[in-house]
Amino acid sequence: MNKKTNEDLQALVEKATAGDKKSLETLVAGVQDLVFNLSLRMLGTFADAEDATQDILLKMITHLSSFRGGSSFTTWVFRIAVNHLKNYKKHMFAHYPLSFEYYGDDIENGKIQDVPDLTQNVEQAILAEELKMSCTNVMLQCLDMESRCIFILGTMFQIDSRIAGDILEMTPEAYRQRLSRIRKKMADFLRKHCGEYGGGKCRCKDRVNYAIQNHRINPQQLDYTSASEIPIQDILDVKHAMEDLDDLSQDFSFCKPYQSPERTKHLIQEILDSAQFSVIQKC
Repeated sequence: MNKKTNEDLQALVEKATAGDKKSLETLVAGVQDLVFNLSLRMLGTFADAEDATQDILLKMITHLSSFRGGSSFTTWVFRIAVNHLKNYKKHMFAHYPLSFEYYGDDIENGKIQDVPDLTQNVEQAILAEELKMSCTNVMLQCLDMESRCIFILGTMFQIDSRIAGDILEMTPEAYRQRLSRIRKKMADFLRKHCGEYGGGKCRCKDRVNYAIQNHRINPQQLDYTSASEIPIQDILDVKHAMEDLDDLSQDFSFCKPYQSPERTKHLIQEILDSAQFSVIQKC
């Protein structure tokens, strides 16, 4: 869908609100991976991101008739998603908040050498990659919710500062200033502690068993290494569709985009196929 013009999308919205199921399915399919990736970075785990994605897409469907074309369709969806996620209290890290101080202390002082082999015959390199993706994603949870959102919109999605400021209800200047400070904070932490992306002593391959012991990864449920990546160009196409890129982009290579899990797609399809569809169209 990200190849479609705003005029094409407006026509799809009009058809969908008039009851055309195929148009609605096209709209949902076009944004569900974006919503999932935003949710994953905001909430920190696949399970929480899947739940939030379903909530957001259902909210999008039920409010579709309120879209007036004053912004791009994707901007409108992002606004719904951001507002939902900023107030989302059901995810794990809402109950167990993190900080850079806590995370850094764990890296420096965790007793990784005292843990036995817990790999359950899963290849060490696979578990190390799983930990790397999980760790850098969970690291985002050390930021407060709004700072996290600013970083994700500006770094992963590279959204224009005017649009991001509008989504977050702040001026473009305030958004750019905060994005610069947050990026520096993240980069400083990586340089200090992370051996994968910076100059720190932490190496994922050395911490696999420690991570398993602390339930940070599960050898029998490898969410990241089993997920299908999507081309980064798909994310950039979205950015271009939402207007021009600002000049603040920076490469944080751990921000890989993923396809939303098949079970999430199936649940959304069940909603579209259900008897509730006719009710949704009248909302």
